[in-house]
Amino acid sequence: MTKCTQPDFASRYINLANPQLGAEAVFANDEFFASKERMLSPISPVFIFGKKDDTRPGLYMDGWETRRRRTEGHDFCIVKLGVPGVIQGFDIDTSHFTGNFPPAASIEGCNSEQKVPADDAKWTEILPSTELSGNAHHFLPALNSGIFTHIRLNIYPDGGIARLRVYGEAAVDWEEANKSAIYELSALAFGGRALAASDQHYGSPNNLLMPGSGDSPIDGWETRRRRAPGNDWVVVALGHRGRVSEIEVDTAHFRGNYPDRCSVLAADLSGVDVNGVVTQSMFWRTLLPEQKLEMHKRHIFEREILDIGAVTHLRFNVFPDGGVMRFRASGRLA
Repeated sequence: MTKCTQPDFASRYINLANPQLGAEAVFANDEFFASKERMLSPISPVFIFGKKDDTRPGLYMDGWETRRRRTEGHDFCIVKLGVPGVIQGFDIDTSHFTGNFPPAASIEGCNSEQKVPADDAKWTEILPSTELSGNAHHFLPALNSGIFTHIRLNIYPDGGIARLRVYGEAAVDWEEANKSAIYELSALAFGGRALAASDQHYGSPNNLLMPGSGDSPIDGWETRRRRAPGNDWVVVALGHRGRVSEIEVDTAHFRGNYPDRCSVLAADLSGVDVNGVVTQSMFWRTLLPEQKLEMHKRHIFEREILDIGAVTHLRFNVFPDGGVMRFRASGRLA
């Protein structure tokens, strides 16, 4: 595969097209060789030589693939994002598609309350027609800012896309929010996101902030075995400034590889430049003192939380290393 340096937007923002966040491929004009749902899989695409497709004619292709077009026009797929968001960039991945990839693609966005936008929906171009190559990642910045609920991937004229990632940040209207209600301030759906982590060898730290739980350790965040002093950590930006009253640490499916202990530090960085946030985070105030963890268990901490006022950022420490399925910080808006 052609190597491509991953840009800043692919690490700073979340994948709004992740089905674990609720994203769904809702329509494709053609999916003759491979279904549209495969294109959104959070797992890296694979190629199994000689494997036949159980649901489509021909060999198994891990992605979305249309038939060879013999008429004018082009193929397209509409994706409903997991949450409305501001899109920063894309990864159009043609891994394992060599003689059957589209020569070019473009992307449009729209706002719609319907699962499949109406025919008269207003679409805005956010990625102009761009040349693609086979078996390669294409990291491409979005041209238009704005909030979108759906994107439409156009391929010219036909072919296959292994994976589509839509990087951005959730757009939440906090103006009308009930200020006395309890919110999961760290949730991706509310604009929370992992800014940095000491290690993400077995999974993205943003997995910690996904809704629900996971089916196996690959759905969580796990570090490699630590062979040096210190501990592993994740820095999380909350979706809104708030007073944290409950912290959940779920070690579901982590048995011989869960952390022994955890703690949480916090800071209010309202109006502060967050450059250098990793170094600063070592000196933040203690929100949750060190707590013992158990394997395959949902831990809820409330009385253990210290009252340090409103905060915007958290540092979740695990000692010394290991895997956690979900991390949630809930509280009232401030």
